[in-house]
Amino acid sequence: MAQRLTPLPPDQLSTDQRAVYDGITGGDRLKGTQHFPVVAPDGSLNGPFAIMAHVPGVGGALQELGAAIRYRTSLTARVREIGILLVATKLGSEFEWWAHERVARAVGLDDAELAQLKQGAFSPTDPAEQAAADLSVALLDNTAVTDEQFARYRDVLGVQAVVELTSLVGYYRTLAQLMAVFDIGIPTDA
Repeated sequence: MAQRLTPLPPDQLSTDQRAVYDGITGGDRLKGTQHFPVVAPDGSLNGPFAIMAHVPGVGGALQELGAAIRYRTSLTARVREIGILLVATKLGSEFEWWAHERVARAVGLDDAELAQLKQGAFSPTDPAEQAAADLSVALLDNTAVTDEQFARYRDVLGVQAVVELTSLVGYYRTLAQLMAVFDIGIPTDA
């Protein structure tokens, strides 16, 4: 972890910080197969989670939103990872790409698809995945969504998925920006 942020092992956490830590380590993120380490060998948190623990008032809300976006939406796992990897590419987030490339492979994205996403584009045969990629890129490019585009996204994905994907892109953009400010990349022990 970069020197801009001091790691917080569990024995150094305040009560409020511990609540954030427990929310991250006791929730869905650590159930099942772990594709990347959320917790460092010293017990502190990796990636954006380390930042969340430092500022419990915001960090608690962020980790709750992240859990909802990752585990309680109608988005398919592939669509979710397509959106996340496009954020990682467009914002140059080393940690997001490193972590979510592993998740993406586990949900079925192959080398050719990952190579496309690494270039900031995606051309799948599935219309829902294409609509999701197009919406993600428009959001990341700060391009206004026209009525025609919105109608396509709504018709292909559904209103619920449009809201969820827009929220996902915004959330992961926030994480990428936080990690850029605090110079957090891939964990040194990874």
